[in-house]
Amino acid sequence: MKLLTAVVPCYNSAEYMRHAIDTLLSGGDDMEIIIVNDGSKDDTEKIGIEYQERYPDIVRIVSQENGGHGEAVNTGLANANGLYFKVIDSDDWVNEKALHQVIAKLKDLIADGSSPDLFIVNYVYEKVGAKRKKVINYKGALPKDEIFTWDDMMHFRIDQNILMHSAIYRTRLLKDCGIKLPKHTFYVDNIFVYQPLPYVKTLYYMDVNLYRYFIGRDDQSVNEEVMIRRVDQQIRITKIMIESHDLTTIKSKKLRKYMIKYLSMMMVVSSVLLIKEGSDESLVKKEELWDYLKGYDKRLYKRIRSCILGRSMNLPGRFGRKIVGVGYEVARRIYKFN
Repeated sequence: MKLLTAVVPCYNSAEYMRHAIDTLLSGGDDMEIIIVNDGSKDDTEKIGIEYQERYPDIVRIVSQENGGHGEAVNTGLANANGLYFKVIDSDDWVNEKALHQVIAKLKDLIADGSSPDLFIVNYVYEKVGAKRKKVINYKGALPKDEIFTWDDMMHFRIDQNILMHSAIYRTRLLKDCGIKLPKHTFYVDNIFVYQPLPYVKTLYYMDVNLYRYFIGRDDQSVNEEVMIRRVDQQIRITKIMIESHDLTTIKSKKLRKYMIKYLSMMMVVSSVLLIKEGSDESLVKKEELWDYLKGYDKRLYKRIRSCILGRSMNLPGRFGRKIVGVGYEVARRIYKFN
């Protein structure tokens, strides 16, 4: 069995996918690299076949009809044989030195019989034109270099959400929890990292900058204009996440608090995008989203609405919307999320 399965979802990725694959190949025979060609119309499949022929014991390509990022991840997971599972988008990459460190640590943990359900690393915003790269680490939030549980977590800053970029899940856990990402929908990475959390019993945080998250293409899903156009998909993902768990059944208070924090972020992102779009239709959608949350889980609604971000999303009138816009621009400059 391979140690780590790396799935690279590809849609018309011929221009940049080689860099992602080459950095993963530095992990050697411990790696299983699955390239999922999601109905590409360029040379993506040709490039994938080339790598498969050159590295038959490491690389596989699986081609499918276009189903979107989520379906590509589903296909990757269905074909994964590695003990651990990581998604690397085709325009991103990993740091080779950090990958070697992660592989060595996973081997040590497995040898000790203490391999965790979730292995967490740092990620770096590789934003075009940025003089300084923003590193998201988990110092002060998670114990470092030790096996721990949710009850050992500390305080998470607003920018310290565990994202797909930072998460390496045990493959069997993902399969056993029955995760299935929706087709033809963006922003499914939030479901991927959120839904399995209650199934995780043990964690490990390694303070290395493994994942390099590229931001700079005009057609990227995190481009602000693109996000506003696709806000209905953001809303859909938020609702799926709300419905995925009854948080009152989560035994760990710290995990429950963290999951509420994550849902708060999702509600805020959807609300901000709708406010920035500014049409009467979008403002109605914002109210409908908050009404949906209230109708689905009144206690969760009160928790999220009462926090400072939740309150700010519901300030009345043009002045309230202006405050939201200013706050959004400040947060974007600080945390560099798009």
